Amino acid sequence: MVVSLPKAGLQAGFKLLGELALTVRDAEGRVKDRRVLRNVITNAGKAQVAGLINGVVTTPFKYVAIGTGTTSETASDTALEYEIKRKAGSTSRTTTSVTNDTAVVEATFSSADGLSGSHAVTEAGLFDADSGGNMLCRKTFGALNINWDAGDSLTITWKVQVS
Repeated sequence: MVVSLPKAGLQAGFKLLGELALTVRDAEGRVKDRRVLRNVITNAGKAQVAGLINGVVTTPFKYVAIGTGTTSETASDTALEYEIKRKAGSTSRTTTSVTNDTAVVEATFSSADGLSGSHAVTEAGLFDADSGGNMLCRKTFGALNINWDAGDSLTITWKVQVS
């Protein structure tokens, strides 16, 4: 006898909810701009998370990328439009609804990362590799005008809640 679960049982309650915090600081550490936005979880990211659950995939999403693309994010995105820098972030978990249900990845970009001049940063993504790789989430936003040479920095904090 074969017993199958109803489709609703497979869909009941499991979601990935992404939030992106952007903070621009000047050379003295004063906040020039701060935004908190919801982001898109990509189809490729969902597939990778499914693989993380059963060990088919073992590479975590810990690389934060910034860019200057302006095309709105979609679930089918696999890369930033115009990436300018990517780096490994610090990782942790926090509690949103139940203990440790939210993954946190944070990275700060500055001239120390080889960034120079000025950029109007308008997009960010979270990846599982230091180049290429799979993108879990992406967000475009109004320009954050950053003057790296003047000492500006950009801190990005991704939070992805499993609910």
